[in-house]
Amino acid sequence: MIFDRKRFALKYAILYAMLIAIIMLVPLFIYTKLMLVINEGKTQNALLKEARNIILEMENYNPTNDEAFRFPRYSSYQAGLYDFNMKPIFTLIKYTPSSFTPGYHIYDNYRYYVLKLPENRYFGADYLVVSKEVNSEAVYIVVILAIVCIVAILFLLTWAVFKSFARPFVTINRQLDNFIKDSMHEINTPLSIIQVNADLFSRKFGTNKYIPRIKAAAKTLSTIYNDMDYLIKKESMEYPKEKINFSEFLKERVDYFKEVASLREIKILTQIDDNVEIEFNPVKLQRIIDNTLSNAIKYSYEKGKVEIKLKRDQKSTILSIRDEGVGIKEPKKVFERYYREDSFKGGFGIGLNIVRNIVEQEGVEIKIDSKLGKGSTFSYIFD
Repeated sequence: MIFDRKRFALKYAILYAMLIAIIMLVPLFIYTKLMLVINEGKTQNALLKEARNIILEMENYNPTNDEAFRFPRYSSYQAGLYDFNMKPIFTLIKYTPSSFTPGYHIYDNYRYYVLKLPENRYFGADYLVVSKEVNSEAVYIVVILAIVCIVAILFLLTWAVFKSFARPFVTINRQLDNFIKDSMHEINTPLSIIQVNADLFSRKFGTNKYIPRIKAAAKTLSTIYNDMDYLIKKESMEYPKEKINFSEFLKERVDYFKEVASLREIKILTQIDDNVEIEFNPVKLQRIIDNTLSNAIKYSYEKGKVEIKLKRDQKSTILSIRDEGVGIKEPKKVFERYYREDSFKGGFGIGLNIVRNIVEQEGVEIKIDSKLGKGSTFSYIFD
């Protein structure tokens, strides 16, 4: 019932930022590939330029001066002269693949440009090879940083927008929450009066066909009231566990619903093992039993029966509630909030949603076995 504006803004800011990031992946992938191609083109041109500079220096070398030719050396490039079989005549290149053809080559992180030389013109070499080590990680780092920065900026912007966007909902939700709390308080007093006076009237004047109906209607309303009360308080209250005599607790809830069942001539049959104890919160346990049992009565055929079993084995405690009713068309949906398979049966569709939240919180396993026209069985397995 409580609307958390920060959680709402954070959730949708993350979703929006992730969505934008996913959408951006395609153009960023294309951009990265394009950048790599451009870098390869720049590297190829740079290697070719250095190869021509080396050839120019060899052209300018005059052997008549009795000076040895000093092969050009560069900090970022390596070069070498090779014969026809790609055997080095002189080379500064640390790693050279076994075979080359004229042109641009890529081997791991190294780039090579092989230039065919005129025969017997430059120290008997047939090929000039210029090499450079290239690290493509820089491109990927730039792209990753761009993605991170864009996503971070989008997240901050969307978080601020959604936070502001949610402000009116917070106000409306608070007003609605206060209205429900006030309404619950106003309902509780007359409901208690109806229940007490119905009991007093039946004790003083005896029962008649109307009193059980009043009591059954009041108990049905009380179950709905307790569900609403739990929904309102569950975010702000703690529900500590305690040792419960499950057997006696279950018998009390069965007795409570017998009047509701008797209006439709439904028999409640029980097989409850004695002195079954569990560690559980009584409020949560009551919500599980009441909602499951009230639904079993509500969706049973008239003059049918509801079977309740409580068994304890070596590992777990098993509560099963079986009805002989209409069955469930879509068992997976019955735990969704506000879902009702038959709107004519009444209710708000919140009872089993509360049950699901409780069993998920407390680690209780739930199983449903249902056949249309034959009934349903809800089984709860407590560790």
